[in-house]
Amino acid sequence: MGLLSRIRKLKEAGVVGINNRNRGYIMPRNPRALYARVDDKVETKRLAVAAGIAVPELYGLIGAVHDAKNFVHMVEGRQDFVVKPAHGSGGKGILVITDRRRDMYIKGDGVALTAAEVQHHIENVLGGVYSLGGQPDQAIIEYRVKFDRVFEQVSYRGVPDIRVLVYRGVPAMAMLRLPTRSSGGRANLHQGAVGAGIDMLTGHTTLAVCNNRRISEHPDFGTPLGGLAIPGWPALLILAARCQELAPLGYLGVDMVLDAELGPLILELNARPGLGIQIANGRGLRGTLDYIDAAAPLPTEAEARVAVIRAYHESLRGTG
Repeated sequence: MGLLSRIRKLKEAGVVGINNRNRGYIMPRNPRALYARVDDKVETKRLAVAAGIAVPELYGLIGAVHDAKNFVHMVEGRQDFVVKPAHGSGGKGILVITDRRRDMYIKGDGVALTAAEVQHHIENVLGGVYSLGGQPDQAIIEYRVKFDRVFEQVSYRGVPDIRVLVYRGVPAMAMLRLPTRSSGGRANLHQGAVGAGIDMLTGHTTLAVCNNRRISEHPDFGTPLGGLAIPGWPALLILAARCQELAPLGYLGVDMVLDAELGPLILELNARPGLGIQIANGRGLRGTLDYIDAAAPLPTEAEARVAVIRAYHESLRGTG
């Protein structure tokens, strides 16, 4: 099959490509002036707290190299914590400390770090080693998420998360991202994590992919990936819809986690969410986005906007 034939088939399947995403959705729907609300994780956290949306607790913020050593006081009395860049992307620069033994800080892979080594990592964060554009950054010290036990058999070390693509305030498509050994325990598809599509009506996982290959079992554990029920799915969709209140962007990626103790938490928002979510779900986005556009004017209440996507999928089942 030639290139033009493949492109035609993808269009017929409703697959949104990166150029179409940028020109057709991001540029007209995402005002550049609002990007700071999602690119700066500190600002996102502040807005979420003000709106009554749960996020991982902030233990401290470090903005200067001479203050890097102060992390010791910020985590005093805590057994675990996370260090992350305020302007990072793709999981880069995130240091997860899962335990403390005397003066050592233990990472999730069992490697022990000294306080000086943690400080050095923070100094790299401040220097912009992991930030967008390599600009000087801030280091966030925050609560370490303990993921819900429902994901215990399908996640390698790291924390699985749920990515919801929200279009014009309506949750349009979702996937569960599961860390693997090859992804280094990160829930990042580009690094080898699993992406499992989620049925928007039931909250059950459907298809799954890893490194752009369709799979049915977790590559490390051999556990089935289809049919996994996401706890509290209706509430998660409403939470995703509410995130447009924090950043009124028309094309928004919402990343959330299910903490075993605290329930749903918003990790971060993304003004340029990727398109791998289509591969994970085995279908294109265009039909869903066109339906949402045709449903205008859209309701202002999050619950009513979630009802829009439910009506869409119910109509698909009625004709399937």
